Amino acid sequence: MNILVTATTFPRWEKDSEPGFVYYLSRLLAQKGHTITNLVPHHPGAKKYEEKDGMKIYRFRYFIPSLQRLCYDGGILSNLKSSWLAKLQVPFLVLSEYMAIKRIVKKEKIDAIHAHWIVPQGYLAAKIKKKYNIPFIVTAHAGDVFPLKKGFFRKRAVKALQQCDACTVNSEATKQAVLNVFEVPNIKIIPMGVDLSKFSAEKADEGIKKKYGIEGGFLLFVGRLAEKKGIIHLLEAMPAVIKSFPNVKLLIIGDGPLREELENMMLFLDIEKNVTFTGKMPNEQLPGFYATADMFVGPSIITDSGDTEGLGVVFLEALASGTAVIGSNVGGIPDIIEDGKSGFLVPQKDSKVLADKIIDLLKNPQLQKDFANYGKEHIKKNFSWESIAEKFNELFKSLS
Repeated sequence: MNILVTATTFPRWEKDSEPGFVYYLSRLLAQKGHTITNLVPHHPGAKKYEEKDGMKIYRFRYFIPSLQRLCYDGGILSNLKSSWLAKLQVPFLVLSEYMAIKRIVKKEKIDAIHAHWIVPQGYLAAKIKKKYNIPFIVTAHAGDVFPLKKGFFRKRAVKALQQCDACTVNSEATKQAVLNVFEVPNIKIIPMGVDLSKFSAEKADEGIKKKYGIEGGFLLFVGRLAEKKGIIHLLEAMPAVIKSFPNVKLLIIGDGPLREELENMMLFLDIEKNVTFTGKMPNEQLPGFYATADMFVGPSIITDSGDTEGLGVVFLEALASGTAVIGSNVGGIPDIIEDGKSGFLVPQKDSKVLADKIIDLLKNPQLQKDFANYGKEHIKKNFSWESIAEKFNELFKSLS
């Protein structure tokens, strides 16, 4: 099939720190014989058009290039909260993307559309279906559905879900959130995957410990420094952990709107000797950190707006790397972590319980290994990109 893939998160250039899951899935579908055309927003410094890994990639401009603020660097929702200019650009993005889809549908003779995120991509795919009778699959990634309480965006989400030929979601929690918006008859849980050739225990690198002065337990967090990640509760847990393990070290990889606040909190808690903020890091450097850490900690929360983790790809990457994990019992995280088997699930916003579980794992290296071994097999069986791509392949074949 000639498939048009639309998304607002996509690598902009080589070694970009933007999440690459849309790219990975599209590439695998191309390897299965489909002709894949990706349409994503432009960003200063990115090519407007390129061909890569058997795919065509179009990047449409939606505003004055140097002033485009709505997409990337944290995503649309985060940018809308922090930038008045981003809010101004919403109608320009929607109109520009719609016009770009129309052009590509004709130029590339598109048979089907894969719309990542219900709004705006799913909504625009529904309009294209009405005009050109092109079937589409919409994939919800959680951030596009958990905050949909009412109003303008919810109405457009309903139209997308009414018209889609199939809807995929990344977890049971996201599925229930979608069904609360509209009772989609053809909804399937197909999570995003993890590249098992990239993330493995063999990528462990003792040079990382030397670089960051890690002499005791090595705790790791990877992700955007935003409210729903719950990092504040991890920092609150650290004094108790440090009391039991004075040489423990926490690396926080990522950047975001809360970085300054979190760094100030670190200083207030007097834990700066045990916590390091590394800032953003290219995706290809992450496997070594996951594989070297003693455990990955992701204390995500449900925000007041209802936003939370739809799945938590970082947990997949950590487990595939042979690392024990601790995560909050929210969103799609329980779809990945089996409490007491591949890691610990803890109540959200409870820094005391979080500290206790970290200490328990640091005290028990064998339990770390048991969690890691079980988790690694669980990921291989259920979350490899190959198995995920085949499920999408079958879904597209059902449309033809």
